[in-house]
Amino acid sequence: MFRMTTSALALALLATPAMAETWRTWAIHPEGYPNVTALESFAEDVATATEGRIEPQVYPGGVLGAQPDAIEQLRAGAIAVGNFNMGPMGEIVPATNVLSLPFIFRDVDHMHAAMDGEIGQRFSDALSEAGIVALSWMDSGSRSFYNTKKPIMTPADMDGLKFRVMSNDLYVQMVDSLGGNATPMAYGEVYQSLKTGVIDGAENNYPSFESSNHYEVAKYYSITNHLIIPECICVAKSVWDDTSPEDQELVREAAIAAAEEQRQLWAERSDASRAQVSEAGVEINEVEDPMAFQTAMEPVYAKFIEANPDLEQLIRDIQAVE
Repeated sequence: MFRMTTSALALALLATPAMAETWRTWAIHPEGYPNVTALESFAEDVATATEGRIEPQVYPGGVLGAQPDAIEQLRAGAIAVGNFNMGPMGEIVPATNVLSLPFIFRDVDHMHAAMDGEIGQRFSDALSEAGIVALSWMDSGSRSFYNTKKPIMTPADMDGLKFRVMSNDLYVQMVDSLGGNATPMAYGEVYQSLKTGVIDGAENNYPSFESSNHYEVAKYYSITNHLIIPECICVAKSVWDDTSPEDQELVREAAIAAAEEQRQLWAERSDASRAQVSEAGVEINEVEDPMAFQTAMEPVYAKFIEANPDLEQLIRDIQAVE
């Protein structure tokens, strides 16, 4: 009977490539969207850098579930990687609600400076306690109001108008404080609701406004830049903890590179989307007095701090970032 010697067995094992570990990677956006393109680059870079030990497989278009479900799948380790917006993360990690405060960031550059530094590490630490490891931070643009009725120049122009918002009490308070009527609604219902007059408007960034075809029925886009909410490339902590330190470093480097690529692609896509909706007849205007909109948020901040006194210093620290 043939028996392999100990030394021969060892050589055979060394010659056999390690089994590749497939990391299921979730994305809500469709193929070709900046985030998905960057995630595909991330997957390719990780597979190459780890010599096939880790092979992320990107599933775009939300085929693995809606974001709340995908977050829970990631926390359970059923999904290894996800590109998540911080807006819906607040129910799981309360500190991330700070990122949904209107005008918490002065502009996109301010957000980058904060999230790429010590502030971003604080959010990473908070996410980690919930089983989520943030590897890098992506853009999701700056959100502004659009509607079917008229340009919005001052908060008074919002009086009585019904605006769809994401399902978060902060967004409801934001619109109500500006004099509008906030209507939480699923994103997929917005187009028909605008068309039939169930709502008068909504708020989002240029690429979403364009790709959703909302510009076909809402012909007024007023630049307020009231929300600038970062997104993460996040990995399941259970998966991360089972990854060698050497591969962790390679994966993190790939995630940072992917975020840089996404930011550039996002800026290009935003410019293209703005040009497209403008050519389609959308009237785009800057608000007359941005400070008037920011001042109207004082009750929102006061209520938030009253309910979350432990987060007041984090708000101040973000505002102080240069």
